[in-house]
Amino acid sequence: MTDRVSLPSLLAMKRRGEKIASLTAYDASAAALQDAAGIDLILVGDSLGNVIQGQPNTLSVTLDHMVYHCACVQRAARRALILADLPFMSYCTPEQAAQSAARLIREGGAQAVKLEGGRERLDIVRFLTHQNVPVCGHLGLQPQAIHRLGRYAVQGRDAESARCIIEDACLLAEAGAGLLVLECIPWELAQEITSAVDIPTIGIGAGRHCDGQVLVWQDMLGMSAQSLRFSKNFLAGHTGIKEAVAAYAQEVKAGCFPGDEHSFGRDDA
Repeated sequence: MTDRVSLPSLLAMKRRGEKIASLTAYDASAAALQDAAGIDLILVGDSLGNVIQGQPNTLSVTLDHMVYHCACVQRAARRALILADLPFMSYCTPEQAAQSAARLIREGGAQAVKLEGGRERLDIVRFLTHQNVPVCGHLGLQPQAIHRLGRYAVQGRDAESARCIIEDACLLAEAGAGLLVLECIPWELAQEITSAVDIPTIGIGAGRHCDGQVLVWQDMLGMSAQSLRFSKNFLAGHTGIKEAVAAYAQEVKAGCFPGDEHSFGRDDA
């Protein structure tokens, strides 16, 4: 039996220069297929609010929703590490975050939890890691902050915001985070962060220099209503979903995806 992927094995992959392939999943069927195709990390994301519930954002997703979908995924995944999002307003204090994480791990079967934010989350990250809860940070575009941001847009293009994101990445790593998702930032910034921190970085719309890549499952199958620059329809040109997922994993591992056409630069219009 193949050993299950763990945080230490993801760290070893970064040190070897081996790319990490990740996708979102929300049910057992998708999880089983991804697991068999060699996906290393399955993210049970609060993006289910968009792609499963049909909501305009992720803010309606509750902890109960996340526990349910995580449990569905963990029943089918045998190799991939299962990472679950802490949903909006479920981690306002260290104590609340611990209670939420405990449900995702005990009832949902998650092996790690993800939260959005930088320096303002350091106490929470420290508290969780001291309780042996593996934590993944999330910087750049933060979907749970959509009402503050006003729109979904690339973050970190100016010097000051880029500096803040780099500092936040280093602070999260120092606080004990074991992974870091970088969403919709210039590839130059993602490259700098990936070199600056010892923990693996997983990019989505952050260019090829991250240690790994993640896409929303429906996006990589061409099921989205809108065309996303950072994504690609891997089902096109393949005979089925299994082949498409395998092609995605292979392109990520080979460093072919994302290409320049899927990335944002600091000076892009």
